[in-house]
Amino acid sequence: MRTSPGDRSAPRTALAMGPAAAAAVFPPDALAALGRVCDLVPPPALDDFTTERARAVLRDVEILVTGWGCPALDASVLAAAPRLRAVVHSAGSVRAHVTAACWDRGVEVSSAAAANALPVAEYTVAMILLTGKRVLERARDLRRTRRRDDPLDTPRTVGNFGRTVGILSASMVGRRVVELLRPYDFRVLLHDPCVTAAEADALGVTAVPLDELFARSDTVSVHTPLLPDTRGLVGRRLISAMRPGAVLINTARGAVVDQEALTEAVLHGRVRAVLDVTDPEVLPPGHPLWDHDGDNLLITPHLAGSQGNEWARLADLAVREVARWTAGDGFAHPVRRERLDRLA
Repeated sequence: MRTSPGDRSAPRTALAMGPAAAAAVFPPDALAALGRVCDLVPPPALDDFTTERARAVLRDVEILVTGWGCPALDASVLAAAPRLRAVVHSAGSVRAHVTAACWDRGVEVSSAAAANALPVAEYTVAMILLTGKRVLERARDLRRTRRRDDPLDTPRTVGNFGRTVGILSASMVGRRVVELLRPYDFRVLLHDPCVTAAEADALGVTAVPLDELFARSDTVSVHTPLLPDTRGLVGRRLISAMRPGAVLINTARGAVVDQEALTEAVLHGRVRAVLDVTDPEVLPPGHPLWDHDGDNLLITPHLAGSQGNEWARLADLAVREVARWTAGDGFAHPVRRERLDRLA
């Protein structure tokens, strides 16, 4: 055991993130919980590692609990933090602040990506169900006509029984979506070149080639991390292969999708789209999607990830990870250097 929580030998720990992130994710009750498992440096959180206070804190710190707005942990910062041994990130991706210098030193890294994946998956499933029932379009018709259509006239293309959902990438979010879809009567396809047929079977999905995923699915949900080889992956050819009226949901990164090709398909009414992310983000004021008055598009302001009371889940995970590290049990949610090229 490294230390005992509450003991004077508990690891010196500091928050490193922007002020807004610290206030959102670590309100007083979360700070108190964190303080019970480590020797916590009193706020404010570090958001500039070059200040005199930051340098004084870094001299003794063993764990940094990071969040949105944390500056890069480069070689100069590590030189000022000779005792730093662990980083617990209270958000998703660590790419913006955990540098090669951290891995070279052997700093252990954890992330709350698993906690942040759940609300994204919940949003995705909600949108799959709503678009399958054509809720947005039919609600707009009701507002316009002020009358209810005869439900027996509903086309067979409406509804969620037996629909085919295609999951692009068995990422952390993609896997949570698959898990949440299990109670429903969907056929679930998966494309992920890193997943074997046996692994797909274990997930309860059917592994298919990329082209087949787009051609067969009533809904395609994008969960691919943005990497050099995935930029623009969902291009004109794949979008053109989608069934008429099929839905593209993107909660990953806007640049995974060819925004121009998708815009063209939406404006012509060939596909429907639910976009929580776009490229660029936010779309410029004159972009044609803003003025599109069709029922086949919903753009939301990157809200699928943790917000509001969901921030408490991130703090809870961070506290548990600090407690595990302090007890010598290792992280439950480690980030490995060798997997960085496949992570968001």
